[in-house]
Amino acid sequence: MKFNKSVVLLALSSSLLTACFDDESKKTSISLDQINAEEAKTITQVALSKVEVETESKKANQLFDEIFNADVDRSPMTQTYLGIKKDYDKWDEYTEENSLKELNFTKENLARIKTIDTSKLDAQTTISYKLFLQSLENDIADYKWRLHNYPVNQMFGLHSQVPAFLINQHSISNIKEAKDYIARVNGTKKLIGQLVESLKLREKNGIIAPKFVFAHVIRDSNNILVGAPFSDGEDSTLLADFNKKITKLSLTDEEIKSLTSELNDALINSLKPGYQGLISYLTELETKADTRDGVWKLPDGEAFYKNALKRTTTTDMTSDQIHQLGLSEVTRIHNEMRVIMKKVKFKGDLAAFFKFMRNDKQFYYSNDDAGKKQYIDNAVALIDDMESRLDTLFLTKPKAKLKVKAVEAFREKSAGKAFYQQPSPDGSRPGIYYANLYDMDSMPSYQMAALAYHEGIPGHHMQISIKQELEGLPQFRKFGRYTAHTEGWGLYSEMIPKEIGLYQDPYSDFGRLAMELWRACRLVVDTGIHSQKWTREEGINYYVTNTPNAELDALKMVERHIIMPSQATAYKIGMNKIVDLRAKAKDELGDKFDIREFHDVILRNGPLPLNVLAQFIDEYIASKS
Repeated sequence: MKFNKSVVLLALSSSLLTACFDDESKKTSISLDQINAEEAKTITQVALSKVEVETESKKANQLFDEIFNADVDRSPMTQTYLGIKKDYDKWDEYTEENSLKELNFTKENLARIKTIDTSKLDAQTTISYKLFLQSLENDIADYKWRLHNYPVNQMFGLHSQVPAFLINQHSISNIKEAKDYIARVNGTKKLIGQLVESLKLREKNGIIAPKFVFAHVIRDSNNILVGAPFSDGEDSTLLADFNKKITKLSLTDEEIKSLTSELNDALINSLKPGYQGLISYLTELETKADTRDGVWKLPDGEAFYKNALKRTTTTDMTSDQIHQLGLSEVTRIHNEMRVIMKKVKFKGDLAAFFKFMRNDKQFYYSNDDAGKKQYIDNAVALIDDMESRLDTLFLTKPKAKLKVKAVEAFREKSAGKAFYQQPSPDGSRPGIYYANLYDMDSMPSYQMAALAYHEGIPGHHMQISIKQELEGLPQFRKFGRYTAHTEGWGLYSEMIPKEIGLYQDPYSDFGRLAMELWRACRLVVDTGIHSQKWTREEGINYYVTNTPNAELDALKMVERHIIMPSQATAYKIGMNKIVDLRAKAKDELGDKFDIREFHDVILRNGPLPLNVLAQFIDEYIASKS
């Protein structure tokens, strides 16, 4: 408004003004002349400032993207995840030398972005600058913790990532890409060798995974070596994948035979000895492992866990505060469950109701191919129905498609209950909601809706696809993540369908609460294990006692806590923050509050720390007020 007013004032002639006034007024007209001069000076300064802001902001965003692209250029695997086929025949480097090299790049990049004049950045670029600066500083500070993890475990690691990567990420559309696939298989001997060396370095520093991890990893590694060309029988996992992909090409029989022969050689001479070396070392290392499960056992474990909680939650909450929040949330949700228990006229206490929900066959699909297909089909139907209702909740919707898929056989026994894999930015590969159907007794029908909403729509698929499709943000904000924001949205997405009339079946609504209860228990058990020295068995017992989930769920969850300290605290803390921010916006805006606009603020700024997310909501409230 001030800028427009100045333009109007300057458009007026002083002579016209003075002609309208008497002598006394002429004194005023002189003052107006002086004001006009000041306004003109201000406008010039504003215009100059605007140009400077545009110039410096553009320069900053170009630098952010330049650094991001350079990081991608050094990571062949990241390139493939992003749909870039530049180094399509290579793997990343997993060595201490490379870690140090990356640290030096980070320090150089920190110095580069500190040359930016932050006083001349627009609001959005200022946020980007602060996020980028914090990310670089955190990476440098966390270098000392680089060994405080378990590179192979029951949930992830190169041993399972290699086949999953080749199957799900490495597409083949021509002979060159087929040969790139073969080259990557040939490169696995070196890659897995680097993995073994990194495990030996951790062993030297007193960092060895708990004993239970080894059986999972050794089994999954052996699974990769089952079938042709390693043994008689059906094709192995990778040979079957390769043959399926190349048969879709327009190749001669001779070309197919030649490519298959090359892959067989790579599997036998590179991949097999690589995995055998890993299995051999893990078998030896297992004898040195113990049953202490918390990271308190690691060097400076208490400080490491405190830092991990800070990074995961993007808050300053202490372990004790998180533990107490979990206990209070468990109590609240239990009370809401008792209301549903009365609605369905169940006779008995909550523990008996949990047992009923856990064991009654009406809530479970058959544990065969027909039951698994029915589960996938029904999950697809739930997602399709939710997608048809999005206009009531969202202004922005993703362009990327979503596929529902069962976890592959080679990793289903140890993989998590469900997870999401993001689509390629170019749209050539859809997002995938993976459901683990290894044990159908762990996948009750009453939890199906909440699970599909969390991993698919309106959960991670909307969130991650939309952020990748955003325009005007630097790439590190489109492809980065803050776990509390990401998983907080996922859990919040389980709740919002209820607000548009879904979960009409009380058992399904119980399932929604059961999923939220599960995340509340995570606050208790994660801090219990890593801060209060709970045993694995104590953690499992807490879940079994306080939730309706199957014992296998509890077992897998506790094992997840153990190898991913702090990660599971993100869900409930993130959801609570989003719910609190929404309540604040509704309270302050009243009738002006629009749930679709609120969701746009959450999703259209990319992943954010929770305190920065709060700033965006405050700005949204101010703009509507």
